[in-house]
Amino acid sequence: MSGIYIHIPFCKQACHYCDFHFSTSVKKKDEMMVALCHEIELRSSEIKDNNFIQTIYFGGGTPSVLSVDELSKIIDTVYKNYTVSKDVEITIEANPDDLTHEKIEALAKSKVNRLSIGVQSFFEEDLRLMNRAHDVKEAINCLSVATHYFDNISIDLIYGIPNMSIEHWKQNIQYALDLGIPHISCYALTVEPNTALPKLIEKGEIPPVDDVLAQKHFEVLVETLENKGFVHYELSNFGKEGFFSKNNTAYWQGKHYLGIGPSAHSYNGKQRSWNINNNAKYIKAIQQNQFPREIENLTPTDQYNEYIMTGLRTIWGVSLQKIETEFGKTFKQYLLKQAQKHIEEHLLFLDNDTLLVTKKGKFLSDGIASDLFLVNLG
Repeated sequence: MSGIYIHIPFCKQACHYCDFHFSTSVKKKDEMMVALCHEIELRSSEIKDNNFIQTIYFGGGTPSVLSVDELSKIIDTVYKNYTVSKDVEITIEANPDDLTHEKIEALAKSKVNRLSIGVQSFFEEDLRLMNRAHDVKEAINCLSVATHYFDNISIDLIYGIPNMSIEHWKQNIQYALDLGIPHISCYALTVEPNTALPKLIEKGEIPPVDDVLAQKHFEVLVETLENKGFVHYELSNFGKEGFFSKNNTAYWQGKHYLGIGPSAHSYNGKQRSWNINNNAKYIKAIQQNQFPREIENLTPTDQYNEYIMTGLRTIWGVSLQKIETEFGKTFKQYLLKQAQKHIEEHLLFLDNDTLLVTKKGKFLSDGIASDLFLVNLG
């Protein structure tokens, strides 16, 4: 199974917390479209003929700034150059202000079959704090329309927002439940260095982020959604049965994928590569049939650490048998030794041959994983 991630590096405006690669200028949009399609063609040999494309995922940036015709042109280029599965999941990340009734209807007639909508909050004060381009009315209107045309919809919500009360956060979750959304991705507000957020906090315009509050929000989130029949299948992702993101699932299970576009990452199990995060340089290189990317060859230790990091975030956990088969007994023994204190603290547990995080350990899973990493074996 393989997937293709396509990075659309344009946004209407910069959100205060976002450190992904994007430009608020769309002057080079037409050139970028040509370059994206050309990179898709150039890299077709990287996917073996018998390996079906199971997911096509448009991320960004804000892919919904593209027209449906532009999105369809990119999708058609994938179909012309790769073997695409009949049940392929094609997701577009979208902002509510882009999703007019007409655009949703047009998307429903295209090959796109899943929407991931960046709502972030159903409260105006939160949207202003984050500098989102949409308002609450646009969010509710677009979701009301989208649910008539698409069964497979995900929304993003952000918790840990300064001054957000527990009750306020519960209402955010309830809005999503009332709309019948089958998949919800939730992320803690984080202060990234090259964004507006740390500067605004330093000036006193926004209160500091409170990690204790974020953990309380997370606990409420897990309890509420699990009580409503959602499966917490990955640290930030909750889905009803049959609505897990194929793209997310493949990523966390270590499947291979191609990353197309500036700043996009690719992974083939042995190597990780990433394209340059500069639109003009990316376009120029692709025009010259060059790949503007860096490549990292992953050692067995790198691959082990990657599996630990991704596995512990999911309901599938870390298989001890896989560790021994793919990396050897030394890695397995090290893992069990490092895990022991976390097992004693009820942050990890063994279920037959699988190492998993407990409910208590979920919010801390990334920190726990780093404690299990190997740093000195080849």
